[in-house]
Order: sequence, then C-alpha cells, then structure tokens
Amino acid sequence: MLHLRAIVPADRTDDACEALADCAGATNIVVIPGAARSPSGDLVLSDIARESANEVLAALQALDLERDGSISIEKIDLSLSDAAERAEERAPGHGDDAVVWEELDRQVSEGTALTWSFVAFLALATQLAAIAALIDSPVLVVGAMVLGPEFGAVAAICYGLTRRQPWRIVEALRALIVGFAVAIAITYACAVVSRWTGVIETSRLPDDRPLTAFIYSPDRWSFIVALLAGAAGVLSLTAGKSSALVGVFISVTTVPAAGNLAVALALRHGSEIDGSLLQLGVNFAGMIIAGTATLLLQRLMWRLVLHRKGRAPAGRGT
Repeated sequence: MLHLRAIVPADRTDDACEALADCAGATNIVVIPGAARSPSGDLVLSDIARESANEVLAALQALDLERDGSISIEKIDLSLSDAAERAEERAPGHGDDAVVWEELDRQVSEGTALTWSFVAFLALATQLAAIAALIDSPVLVVGAMVLGPEFGAVAAICYGLTRRQPWRIVEALRALIVGFAVAIAITYACAVVSRWTGVIETSRLPDDRPLTAFIYSPDRWSFIVALLAGAAGVLSLTAGKSSALVGVFISVTTVPAAGNLAVALALRHGSEIDGSLLQLGVNFAGMIIAGTATLLLQRLMWRLVLHRKGRAPAGRGT
C-alpha cells in the first residue's frame, strides 16, 4: 500500500474525494479542512494500492492539484486494515507488477543530474577498478561495480526512448560521457604519476590475468549478461526492489572496463585499450536495449491487465 497526502484548494476538495472514492484501490480517505497553510487548502489523506496509483494521480492531476496544491505519495511499511486489504483485492493486477510512472519519472530525472557526488563516486569506483586490474583482484572488481552510480543514467536513457523524450536522453548521455571522461582522466593521471614514481611498472599489467581478463575481453556472454542486467535493473527500479538493483551493479563491467582503460592508457597497452572500449560499448548497448524493451513490455502487459478489468489506462506512462 501507498499513502497519499494531498493539499487541495477548498473548492476542489469534494471533487478530489469523489475521485478517490471512485478508485477501486483507494481507501481510508480522510479530510482535514483548512489544515494546510502554504499552499492553503484542505488536507486530504488516503491509502491506495500501488496498482491504482497511476489512476489516482491522473484523477488528481486533472484537478490541477500539482499546480494549485500538492500531491505526495510514500510507501507504507505496515498496514493493519481490513479496508486496505479489500482495496488491494479490488485493484486491478498486482502491486509488484505495477509501474508508478510519476515515481519512475522522478527517479530517472535524478539519474541524469551531473552532480559532484555522481562524478566523485564514479571516479572512486574507477580507481578501485584500476587497482583491481593491476593486482588481478576480483574482489575489488565487485567493489567497483557496486560503487558505480551509472545505472541511473542508463535507466534514464531507456525511459527517454520509451517516452520519446530526446532531451532526457541527451541529459543522461551528457552525465555518462562527462562522468566517465572525468573518472578515466583522474585515474589515468594517478596511474601516470604512479608509473613515474615507480609504484607501478609496465609489467604490472600482464596479458595473462585469469581472474580479471573478462574486463577487457568481451564476448557473446558479455552482451547476454548486459541484456539480463538491463532488464533486471529496470524491473528493480519499477518494482521498488533496491536489493535486486545491487545484483545488477555486480553483473556489469562498465566501471571495471573504465578503470582498466585508464591504466592501459597510462601503461600503453594498446590491445587492452581496444578491449576495454569494446567492453564499455557492449555493456551500455545491452543494458539500453534490454531496459527499453522491458519498459515497453511492462506498458503493454499493464494495458492488458486494465483491459481485462474493463478500466481505461491512466497516467502518463500507460
């Protein structure tokens, strides 16, 4: 269940309550007249089944509440209510299968933001991956994968392709290109300095690295793993299962390939430079293809669920 809190101008409170009452998945509707001060209005509360969130949001947005009032939704960790259980039973489909498109829109918007923390995390992850390449450490490779923040931007590209929003794709690509360029440049500079000071030598990046060679040696399995990771990542975002998203981070070798690329550039290992670049391309291509296909499939399946229930699609993404 989700908890809805809306600030509603007094002249639209009855309409908002009627919209909630008409929604099969909404219950526990509460109105506190005049409670809101900025913006002013009545406070309307309700518990709604996740699978009905798009319908409720569309109805409230039709009243211009996001402009003249406020709409917010948060997850409920525990709900002991027979009324809430009946609302979930009445709502079409299952909550785990429902995509709250407004929520996803906000999530991917954050993923396109080129912030200092995004670049910092990416640079730190890339340097961990570079060290992993030097000492052939799969443990550090996994650590670099988990630390890398790039999947949010990948998800934003998938969402932009699904919603036909070129501007969102451009912003996400900008975040990825600039972020990886800065991270690789920093790691490259550190590797060059380490080489000058004798901390690392050319021989410290041998051709035979049995534990981490997959970083710069892409094959058909690299693309298959990227496809699976892209699909799983989008599913974990839309279903709100953050624990599954960690598994996605561990599956793909974008950051490790970037770290290996920086070290290979510093130590002038041409074959590994080409392999690392190809690995980056394969991973991003696979994740974007699978993530976009997953979002399109989710839209189609949810339309079928609503069609069987005799309900019209609602919300920006349905």
